[in-house]
Amino acid sequence: MSGSLRHLLEIDDLSASELRGLVELAKLPPEKLDDSLLRQGVACYFAKPSARTRNSTEVATIQLGGHPVYITDAEVQVDKRETAEDLIRTMAGYHSVFCGRVFSHSVLERMASVGVMPVVNLLSDEAHPLQAIADVLTIEAEYGRIDGRRVAYVGDANNVTRSLALAVGMLGGSVVVASPPQDGFSEADKDRIAASGCEVATVPNLTEVVDVDVIYTDTWVSMGQENEREERFQRFEGYQVNETVMDANPDAIFMHCLPAHRDEEVSAAVLDGDRSRIWQQAANRLNAVRAVLAWLSGHTLPLPDEDAAGGIDG
Repeated sequence: MSGSLRHLLEIDDLSASELRGLVELAKLPPEKLDDSLLRQGVACYFAKPSARTRNSTEVATIQLGGHPVYITDAEVQVDKRETAEDLIRTMAGYHSVFCGRVFSHSVLERMASVGVMPVVNLLSDEAHPLQAIADVLTIEAEYGRIDGRRVAYVGDANNVTRSLALAVGMLGGSVVVASPPQDGFSEADKDRIAASGCEVATVPNLTEVVDVDVIYTDTWVSMGQENEREERFQRFEGYQVNETVMDANPDAIFMHCLPAHRDEEVSAAVLDGDRSRIWQQAANRLNAVRAVLAWLSGHTLPLPDEDAAGGIDG
């Protein structure tokens, strides 16, 4: 491991130039990256199940020459069998990077504070930075640079929304969030996003989502919220992204971090339509995590004047 120890728990752990460098690094095919994880292990801890996150992280590790080890909470029982701090000290004896998908963001913060190895957030209750990098890759593959682009997020202003807003704002775009009043950003989130330089507008309904380049939504009922299903469906009535919403923004693409529920938060016609970019977005999860792992393992980020706009090379 070269250089000073770094972590990626949220997008604003990066400077704007570092984020730009990671995006450009993610546009490179794996054969253009060195084997920065050759003969090294990557701990992949999952306190909750995953499809895209597990597969992308494991494959990215292999593409960089390393070996991923999948770890469930049943095996380690964080803060029951041993503390988060003791677990990360143990993992540092075997692995070069620790990647964690957790319920509580504080678990990752505590691990990072020990300072023995890089820690990557694969998803927490507060942030989803790798999803945001994949989202930027998807938008830039469509439009070139994100500068000046306007992204609309429809639904609960959650962990995905915050990371997305930080990433879009740090790269020169703006975000509008359409959600019920009680499901918008907290004041603390608004302050944090504003500090990153992101311009975020909040609107109460979909009729005000106009003149945007991207329309993005997420499930109304996330993992762990199943007992709130009926209440949340009532609250989000009228927030479905459907053909009417897309017709009001004829040049916009549709995005969703998945898994999606057809004819709930998004109509099947939109999800499966020719303006949907959900599969490209899912594929970009691999490119995003590969770039982050390469960087944390010593690969140099492209300098700003070396940047090239556009999609994935090769």
